[in-house]
Amino acid sequence: MTSWLIADTLGILKTVVLRILRDNLKKCKLCSRFVPHALTRKQMDERVAACQDLLNMINVDKNFLDKVITGDESWCLAYDPEKKHQSSKWVGEHSPRPKKLRFQKSKVNAMLIVFFDSQGIVHKEFMQEGCTVNAEYYKGVLDHLISHIRRVYPSLYHICDFFHLHDNAPAHSAAKI
Repeated sequence: MTSWLIADTLGILKTVVLRILRDNLKKCKLCSRFVPHALTRKQMDERVAACQDLLNMINVDKNFLDKVITGDESWCLAYDPEKKHQSSKWVGEHSPRPKKLRFQKSKVNAMLIVFFDSQGIVHKEFMQEGCTVNAEYYKGVLDHLISHIRRVYPSLYHICDFFHLHDNAPAHSAAKI
């Protein structure tokens, strides 16, 4: 129930309602936290078990985390690169101040898929225009990753000697390039 509705129902000022809620009832207004979905008890238990398995692997092999390759993706959007001081101009004493529009997102954007390990970036590629990330596309990206690892890091990784972890959250936005 909103403070406006309470005030209207009781016929008192909203400020009085807010004071009563805050001071007398010790209430505070908080925004809801977004959660992508509610997990079932079974799903929560499976996540705990998976984390315990990872902790066990770390305890057995102290170099385990050096064998993890993490993948993520992000939308890269182009912006006007001009800084505020770059747009300054010499003007007369009574001339109007120059104007500069806020950054405007370009229509040029691409999805960047990047893989990294404990030392830094292992492989990166931009998604091909007109493609959709589905199982077939992602398998191709993983094939590129494995091919790149074999070519660039032949002695560092054996194909069965690393673990791949990919962030499956929705792609991020507004990355400046």
